[in-house]
Amino acid sequence: MATISLCMIVKNEEEVLGRCLDSAAGLVDEVVIVDTGSTDGTKGVALSYTDRVYDFPWTDDFAAARNFAFSKGRMDYLMWLDADDVLLPEDRAAFLTLKDSLEPDVDVVMMPYHSGLDGEGRPTYTCFRERVVRNLGRDLWEGAVHEAISPFGRVIWSQAAVTHRKEGPGDPDRNLRIYESKLARGEAFSPRERFYYARELMDHRRYADGARELEGFLARGGGWVEDEIEACRLLSQCRQSLGDSSGALQALLDSFRYDDPRAEICCALGAWFQGREVWRRAIFWYELALGLPRDDRRGGFVQPDCYGFLPCIQLCVCWDRLGRRAEAEAWNRRAGGYKPDDPCYQWNAAYFQAQG
Repeated sequence: MATISLCMIVKNEEEVLGRCLDSAAGLVDEVVIVDTGSTDGTKGVALSYTDRVYDFPWTDDFAAARNFAFSKGRMDYLMWLDADDVLLPEDRAAFLTLKDSLEPDVDVVMMPYHSGLDGEGRPTYTCFRERVVRNLGRDLWEGAVHEAISPFGRVIWSQAAVTHRKEGPGDPDRNLRIYESKLARGEAFSPRERFYYARELMDHRRYADGARELEGFLARGGGWVEDEIEACRLLSQCRQSLGDSSGALQALLDSFRYDDPRAEICCALGAWFQGREVWRRAIFWYELALGLPRDDRRGGFVQPDCYGFLPCIQLCVCWDRLGRRAEAEAWNRRAGGYKPDDPCYQWNAAYFQAQG
């Protein structure tokens, strides 16, 4: 059986670190924890789980810290988690199955990362991440922020997911600060860094700056196709926030230059027309979204609701506005099949019932 080192970097995570490590207990053969400057009781929590706790001076470089943590792993494979991540019971079972069956020539295991959840704990935002990698004895991580490992060799895909359960705001300005420090030093951004810098600008409601960076990212080329498609969706949001409605529409349409339509883009197009009460064109895009296959293995960000619940609930609204109650009610029932406890579905059901 393959052996796995869990290698983590932490800072001021005393509230959540134990929860994370408890969820991984019995799954890995070694735990390595690298503290990057905690001022709370994080190191004490870490030491209650492992004696392999190290200090690493923080240098505004996540890849450097993660590479240091990986350098301390002694097992066949290296795994990473953030302190506010957990493996849920069903994912623990799937992980054990993965570990038992992991063939010796596998280099990278991609696993789902559920980074957004609804009120019932269902994923609303998910992507695959390189979660377990062969221990090659060399640096693998790249990127000061939103660091990543480029998949190599034989890659397999597992359904054992990691769920992100963030507690508290953290430092919302940290990533933007790191990017802008790099700019101030005259350091050139890779396409991936420019994409994520634009996202940070958006998160800080600097929409004009975000739009400029996204436009530059798309114009320069060289980016990953999934990032290019997502950049079009984000650029649309920036332009809409800046009052450029036509530009917002064009950004969504431009995504078709890069690959086949994604349901996320089609739902955004549906919303654009729905917001202007052009109901039949909105219906076209929502129905198209429902007919598109969901393929998480492309590696991009996925919004699961766009492949089911969201277009159904919006089709209910559109048909109702057209005075077609039977169609509207049918779409609401279909939405309820995805999320029977969703308040929008329940409100609609009460609305139709009240009409008699």
